[in-house]
Amino acid sequence: MGTAIEPGKRTLRIGVDVGGTNTDGVVLDPSRALDPDKGIVAWHKTPTTTNPSLGISDVITAMFRSSAAGAAGGVGVGVGVGIRPDQVASVTIGTTHFVNAVVERDAARLSRVAVLRLCGPFSRHAPPCVDWPADMRDLVLGHHALLRGGLEVDGFLISDIDEREIREQCAAIRAKGIGSVVVNGVFSPIDTVERQEERAAAVVRAEIPGCDVVCSKEVANLGFLERENAAILNASILAFARKTIRSFQEPIKRLGLDCPVFITQNDGTILSGDMAARLPIRTFSSGPTNSMRGAAFLVQGELDEAMMVVDIGGTTTDVGLLLANGFPRQQAAYSDLAGVRMNFSCPDVKSIGLGGGSIVRNGETLTVGPQSVGSGITEQALVFGGKVLTATDCTVLADSTIEIGNRELVKGALDEEGVAKYKTIVKHKLEKIIDTMKTSPQDLPVILVGGGGFLAPGELKGASRVVKLPLEWSSVANAIGASICGVSGTVDTVKSTESKTTQQILEEICQEAIERAVANGASRSTVKVVEIDVLPLPYIANKSRFTVRAAGDLDYSRTDFATLHFEETSEAEVRMDEYEKTVQRVEKNTEPEPEPKEDVDIDSYRPTVKNRVWYVNETDLDWITIGCYILGTGGGGSPYQYKLRLKQMLRRGDVVRVVSPDDLPDDAAVATAGHAGSPTVGIEKLGGDEMTEAQVELYRVCDEQPTHVISVEIGGGNGLQSMIVGASANMDLPAVDGDWMGRAYPTKWQTTPVVFNERSPVWSPVAMTDGNGNVVIVPKATSDLQVERILRAALSTMGSAVGCADPPVTGAECRRWAVENTISQSWFIGRAVVKSRESNRVDNVAETILEAMGGPEVGQVLWKGKIVGVHRTLRNGHVYGECIIEGADVVDDDAVDKRPTSSKTSTTGQPQFQGRIKIPFKNENIAAIKVSQSIVDGKTVETEGEVLGLVPDLITVIDAQNGEAIGTPEYRYGLLVVVLGITASERWTSERGIEIGGPKGFDMGHLTYKPLGKFVKPLSVIDEFNVNT
Repeated sequence: MGTAIEPGKRTLRIGVDVGGTNTDGVVLDPSRALDPDKGIVAWHKTPTTTNPSLGISDVITAMFRSSAAGAAGGVGVGVGVGIRPDQVASVTIGTTHFVNAVVERDAARLSRVAVLRLCGPFSRHAPPCVDWPADMRDLVLGHHALLRGGLEVDGFLISDIDEREIREQCAAIRAKGIGSVVVNGVFSPIDTVERQEERAAAVVRAEIPGCDVVCSKEVANLGFLERENAAILNASILAFARKTIRSFQEPIKRLGLDCPVFITQNDGTILSGDMAARLPIRTFSSGPTNSMRGAAFLVQGELDEAMMVVDIGGTTTDVGLLLANGFPRQQAAYSDLAGVRMNFSCPDVKSIGLGGGSIVRNGETLTVGPQSVGSGITEQALVFGGKVLTATDCTVLADSTIEIGNRELVKGALDEEGVAKYKTIVKHKLEKIIDTMKTSPQDLPVILVGGGGFLAPGELKGASRVVKLPLEWSSVANAIGASICGVSGTVDTVKSTESKTTQQILEEICQEAIERAVANGASRSTVKVVEIDVLPLPYIANKSRFTVRAAGDLDYSRTDFATLHFEETSEAEVRMDEYEKTVQRVEKNTEPEPEPKEDVDIDSYRPTVKNRVWYVNETDLDWITIGCYILGTGGGGSPYQYKLRLKQMLRRGDVVRVVSPDDLPDDAAVATAGHAGSPTVGIEKLGGDEMTEAQVELYRVCDEQPTHVISVEIGGGNGLQSMIVGASANMDLPAVDGDWMGRAYPTKWQTTPVVFNERSPVWSPVAMTDGNGNVVIVPKATSDLQVERILRAALSTMGSAVGCADPPVTGAECRRWAVENTISQSWFIGRAVVKSRESNRVDNVAETILEAMGGPEVGQVLWKGKIVGVHRTLRNGHVYGECIIEGADVVDDDAVDKRPTSSKTSTTGQPQFQGRIKIPFKNENIAAIKVSQSIVDGKTVETEGEVLGLVPDLITVIDAQNGEAIGTPEYRYGLLVVVLGITASERWTSERGIEIGGPKGFDMGHLTYKPLGKFVKPLSVIDEFNVNT
């Protein structure tokens, strides 16, 4: 019981969580948050109704009644006086309605969408929804067009918009009866002057009155395809969102509550009703966020530090990290929903198959989950008279203090050894997921919420303490979190640091974020900056990307919060129950078509190689792409967009050929293809035809026409360029199975032809195009270093993303200079990764990769652990930095008992990788060096120790969860990684090769190169699988 509510004061907040099974509610008085009852006036849980307005009305009405009458009928109460409507300051609602519409692919809730890209000549090879599941694409995408418009990273126009062509597209959209339109412009999130998306949207609204128009910049930040995907989904659910939000508001009005109604978004803050109706996608994944925020509220006064929130339900355990600022840590890069890749803000939550209903099997080995009886636990669990052994049964058996069901019914289900094994497995699963989510080696408090919290032991490794909350409160933590949501404002922009320091710019942007939060409804005195990220843009002088988010408490003194006033609609439209019945009929009669997917048996699969020509297909491409990024040693940019382009080409019937360098005639003319520029620009300004245009421009000044084409580097996105340029629809040339680096390097002079130095310069004449009509040709240069300097000087004025064509070399030169069989090597690496995933042996993926590359002598697993620090700075147009990795066990839960002892521990019985390493990088990884820290005169001093690996050997960082490469722009705190060292090609281990591609080439001449192992010439797919016909 708490103190009485002061009459006449608006102090109460109502939080409601509308879930798929239950609707939870809580009435909270924040002014009494430090009281023993946490200021919780009342709480209630009721089944979710078909029409959500009824469930909301039921839960609020029940709480109002109970506040005076006391606990009754499943209602919890904290004070003994009634609640009057004039005491309620706000109602905040969390919902899964919108995300479920997408996940369930509900044609009745999802509208068809038209997409207008403002992109000029760019992105044509990756059309809208290109990477969506086929059934989702067919359901949602109704029309698309690529139009004039878009900006470069420095704000310079790619081209201005053309209102005439926009109006032409509007006529086509109108004719198709489409009422939702997305406008997406290149670099629109930093477009504060031209306002191209806004101008285009105004034209669309004038041409199609009453249509919904979504500007992509309102939905997400930099990342062209991912932002567009999020905007399309958002546009598709707009009509349904308006109806749903109105159904949320109606019961509030009926109950006489004259207060604003807010919807929770997934970063722990609120949206006004009108904002949620415009951007319903921001509510996706808000449930876990509300749970974390609710848990933090329940322990306030006890904890004022970052904490891990573990929500144990009936089937899964969701774990998230709540930062010291009270907001959840967000995902670093991309999120995935229903097979659609997006980049909008989303809490970083990981789940494991552990809950109260998890099925326990006691066979040769005891297993817990991931299968679960779910909501059927009260019928199927042994303690309730059922026949299925569940985690709840085993916990009751293991802990005599837990009173759930009938203890007598579970006796004998497990012997003492079985109970001990069960407790060990549960403890290990929880400890493992907690360690995965931690951002530093320090222990953190762990807060348990959810109905299955009783499964967790009182002590967990990695937890400074384990806090079990009262069940009646923890079971409505989502509603509590909803009631206390704050207000945020975010700024994500690219700024020049030429005339101002980074710190000065950061201070300005922080103030701008604060002002945005205040404008959105936050109380100025409570607003704080909660997230800051600064990322220098490689190859772009004095440019950095700044992301700042500020958040604070809602200012209830304001009276300008908008409530929705919709146009009059028919009764059939408003009544959600009728709507839901219609959906059910549609679902019964419509079977979703699964995406066609080739079922490949990895062991028996053979690529198509005829008469020593390899004809690449989509399976080959998937594997090659994985391998290219691993060989990129952190650089080279993601090959994702280029893989999409090649897949589109293959599906159109284009032919991609690869030949062995061994088969090149001496007089062959081998062209070189490659992109240069910033990976950050590459994710926003998708490629056009700059690569093929560069080749055309070069051969205007080059007499000799090419017979073959080779990639400048195999690492990253450039590894696919020879196949794109050489495809039958482009230059129709066979790609050579090799490259000039065997990896990725940051400069053109770090290539094997320069190492051999048989003639100089090799790289002139050279042509460089930006895909937008601008061409640079260097017909003559004094050296390859000078070629690099000239191209870099022009690069930033050409949008920091260009295609390059280098002069042809002879077949004889190619055989001598090229790092051989690197497309094949990528294929074998990719196959090894996919096989590891399919066999659930990702924990051993690095060793599997080495085996695929020729055996353990070709390299070493240098380290396994967790990224605990990332530092970046911009110098001389490149991003330099360090990645700090703490040694840790990175295997998954289910692999623990399958591994031999030698792979788990050292001879001392301790984990094999202890301490820390750092990986310095200059776009690409340079070295892996053991480091130690000590305190000297009160300051932390770092001392370098053993050099584990060093260029020109390849130092690549692999995601321990999926076996794929992590690029240097993607390094972030908390990632579990494997650091793999691969011995460099013998092309790099000569004295001159080490001087150019070794530590001296990266200004680290104080280090001495020592090979990691023995170089083994990569296997050739052509040699292995050729069939002569």
